[in-house]
Amino acid sequence: MSVAELPQEAAAPSHALLYRAIWRWHFYAGLLVLPFLISLAFTGSLYLFKDEIASIVYAKELHVAPRDAAPLPPSEIVRRAQAAVPGSSFRYVPPEADDRSAEVGIDSETQGRLSVFVDPYTGDVTGSFADSGSARTPLMQFIKKIHSLDYFGWLPNRIIEIVAGWTLILVITGFYLWWPRGQKGGVLSVRARPKARLFWRDVHAVTGAIAGGLIFFLAITGLPWSGFWGANLNKYADQYGLGYPAQFWNDVPKSSEHAGHAMTQTSWSMENMPMPASMDISGEPIGIDKAVAIFEGLGIRKGYVIDLPQSKDGVYSASIFPDQVRDERVIHLDQYSGKPLFDGGFTELGAAGKAIEFGISVHQGQEFGRVNQLVMCAACLFIILMAVSAIVMWWKRRPEGSLGAPAYPADYRIPRTILVIASAIGVIFPLVGLTLVIALIVDVILPAALKQRLA
Repeated sequence: MSVAELPQEAAAPSHALLYRAIWRWHFYAGLLVLPFLISLAFTGSLYLFKDEIASIVYAKELHVAPRDAAPLPPSEIVRRAQAAVPGSSFRYVPPEADDRSAEVGIDSETQGRLSVFVDPYTGDVTGSFADSGSARTPLMQFIKKIHSLDYFGWLPNRIIEIVAGWTLILVITGFYLWWPRGQKGGVLSVRARPKARLFWRDVHAVTGAIAGGLIFFLAITGLPWSGFWGANLNKYADQYGLGYPAQFWNDVPKSSEHAGHAMTQTSWSMENMPMPASMDISGEPIGIDKAVAIFEGLGIRKGYVIDLPQSKDGVYSASIFPDQVRDERVIHLDQYSGKPLFDGGFTELGAAGKAIEFGISVHQGQEFGRVNQLVMCAACLFIILMAVSAIVMWWKRRPEGSLGAPAYPADYRIPRTILVIASAIGVIFPLVGLTLVIALIVDVILPAALKQRLA
């Protein structure tokens, strides 16, 4: 995707005007999103390897020496954690392998919510850190919040949605600019040497041609997590039976809590799913030991998380979201009878839920193992390379004392063709549409003298 000089083949007035208009909007899209894309690519590349990084950084807490002896009962592991950190327990994570510790979530009055790690064979506490929810470790929670800009509050988080939409425009316009018009160089090969602007133009164009599809995919699959568009899409999918499987809830009492709030981890499709309620609250709770036995008797895979009941009508909730989405599963048990109130996963989701969950899994480098991880990491590196080459290329062509934007078309009647694509994106993604309208108004009403200076 390049901002190359206007080719000879585009010399006809109509083509020249359209080309320059698209070039101008490509320039503005890049100006808006490049700083964010660099941040997204860097943090995203780290998050792709969250398990590997956590295993190294938190080796003391996560790893134990495997033994031949049977592990302690879950209730004893929870008791040991509470003895080390007094407070109520809200989560229990059984060891996912023989050399892994068990995790207990403790709500401490003095230290807040903590994840406490216990050797399942000896009962020794191996360490603790601040509870990080679905990210599981403080480092990954920090990276995740930086990636979504959620770390900086509500408004910056919405900006990411706008960035994703403008990235779609950047990719579409970039492919138009890259499309060969008789030239051979700079299409799939790099001409010149690093000191020349042509070198950076070709690096930008060739990298975009290779990675443009991946960048488009990353942008479109990241949008379901956005605060405005993603939330409304989720509600729409649930309303029309395309999200979580509502048919499972016909005969089950529901609480006012939703899975996204009550559970440590949940999928995009299930985060708005109402939690079931335990029925006979006058009975005696079954306890964590029996709950674990029931979950494992139902065949749930290792690596699952159990959210413990936090009220009289609360439930035991086991959830696992492994690399392959087909193995996702959530089970809710009545805390008094042990009866499964819900047992479902990916195969029970509606069409939209399945498509989005699959896209998110690929986006996070999980679905196809190491190859998926490396391809998504390469896409992140390509984004950084394209951003750097765009900045260098702009700097080399920028006239002193001006922004160096592509020239404003003398006749804007023909270039309005590009607005068809922009309008379609704006209708589908309202926040992006709002910024498109603002950009268009500014571009049209700017004084001629200022337009000349910007160019």
